[in-house]
Amino acid sequence: MTDRRPAVVPVTVSVVAALVFVAVLWTGWVHHWSWIDRPDSRALDTAYDMAGTHGWWVPLWNGLSHVFGPGVWRVLVVVPVVLELRRHRVRVAVFLAVSVWGSGIVSTVVKQLADRDRPVTQLVAASGTSFPSGHALGVLVAVGALLIVYSHLVRRSWRTVIVVIGVLLCVTIGVARVALNVHHPSDVLAGWALGYAWLMLCLYLSCPSGFPYRGRYTGSTR
Repeated sequence: MTDRRPAVVPVTVSVVAALVFVAVLWTGWVHHWSWIDRPDSRALDTAYDMAGTHGWWVPLWNGLSHVFGPGVWRVLVVVPVVLELRRHRVRVAVFLAVSVWGSGIVSTVVKQLADRDRPVTQLVAASGTSFPSGHALGVLVAVGALLIVYSHLVRRSWRTVIVVIGVLLCVTIGVARVALNVHHPSDVLAGWALGYAWLMLCLYLSCPSGFPYRGRYTGSTR
């Protein structure tokens, strides 16, 4: 049988790098480093000005945040979790459940620890603290987990397209949070980095000896 274990060293290095990046962003906003504060302020000011001159700005980005937000994905993932349990693919079900639902806990814990205020110019109501972006973190984890488990069901020629769509969705939600002035760009970057680290950790712990998940699927849609 072919050994399908992940390349442990590259994955570990990438996870550590992601966590270091989060720590740098965290330290940067606490100490008001200019290379973090300036881009944060400029992006928020630009978005705020756009909202003042374009009536569609807030409804568009707010709608995207709600329709594709992490809460929606955490509900939708119930379906594949149940299906995988019925197929007796327990590790797959556990991976999906822990990664997607657990991302909310990770976000909440780090938000409480960081305790960064949201931008005072926020254009819609948003509860909780700002760092990291729970939307950025949660959507990346949900989309990433589903792609890891099910991307092989798509014809090889279409997999890149599906992955690109997933990446664009994650980016769109991150941009939406800044566009609405409910998050600083550094919050979004931290959310993506922390989400990646959490996803990789869940992936490795749930199936250290053989992922990506294949099970009885063949990778053919015919």
